[in-house]
Amino acid sequence: MTAVRPVAFYLPQFHPVPENDEWWGRGFTEWTNVARARRLYPGHRQPLVPSELGFYDLRLPEARAAQAELAQEYGVEAFAYWHYWFGHGRRILERPFAEVLASGSPDLPFCLAWANQTWSGIWHGEPHRVLMHQKYPGLDDYTAHFEAVLPAFRDARYLRVGGRPVFYVFRPEELPDAGQFVDLWQSLARRAGLEGLYLVAEMSDIDGGGVRYDRVKEDGFDAGVYMRMPAGRSRLDMVRMRAYRKLAGGPEIHPYSTSWSQENRTGDLIQPCVYPNWDNSPRSGRRGVVLHGATPEKFRENVHQAAASIAHRPADEQLLWVKSWNEWAEGNHLEPDLQYGRGWLQALRDGLRDAS
Repeated sequence: MTAVRPVAFYLPQFHPVPENDEWWGRGFTEWTNVARARRLYPGHRQPLVPSELGFYDLRLPEARAAQAELAQEYGVEAFAYWHYWFGHGRRILERPFAEVLASGSPDLPFCLAWANQTWSGIWHGEPHRVLMHQKYPGLDDYTAHFEAVLPAFRDARYLRVGGRPVFYVFRPEELPDAGQFVDLWQSLARRAGLEGLYLVAEMSDIDGGGVRYDRVKEDGFDAGVYMRMPAGRSRLDMVRMRAYRKLAGGPEIHPYSTSWSQENRTGDLIQPCVYPNWDNSPRSGRRGVVLHGATPEKFRENVHQAAASIAHRPADEQLLWVKSWNEWAEGNHLEPDLQYGRGWLQALRDGLRDAS
């Protein structure tokens, strides 16, 4: 078996919170978007519905335990919990991870991924409606943020590379001074008795037009994750897509590509990411983007190529990021669904074996 370490992003949106009640109506969770999704063109696979885990509530420890059991069975090494810190101590959706940390269960390893981005109304097709601003008040706030997550860094389950806790930054390009953030957090970690941190920056290049952030080495990050959707985009594809959107009003459709090794950047500081699928029409409706034709078999091929690209690295650094464990309203999930059952999980496991 390969030494590759799959880390799956984990969305803690599946439980009600007062903010969502206020913005979208009482009881809103991501399941609200998932359940009301509809087919928008012939052959569109919606709604995507969970099977054996059901429409779970992440306030229930039994739901979290079932997720972890499945993940471990199919080779997922850790969950990367999306973590929200908007400045001045403002947080949201923190309950599921806080309970995992406090209870010591489940025993699946984890890390935190800071989703440092302003929240908008994109879930309801209102991308210009600002719900909560991401703010960067200064060094004191960076310090308060570090102290808030330090108990997680000290947990024995926390994902580490070379003994250093892994911390992922979603939008490093939005930090006022990314290098300053890195230097401060590394200093705070050593002062707290840690060996330092393994800081990872996202190199977002969703549409293949160029990365938003390309200063991984200069700013002192330990690694960058090249994030690009597996979307085939030949000139003919683009012409057809524009014609379709003009006639039918969207969504934007691209074929799911299995050319991971040709479309993605590699390098000593770059770690790979793989997508089972993408379809955010449950959130964005006809403004959404759909990768048409995704299947577990195609996903397996991309896992194989991505895993092979890092097989030469030290075992500790063979991180393979998977987007995602449970992003149901973006159409990318490893959890079992009614169409493929455990097919996405089996594809991940088999793709890793193919690369060994």
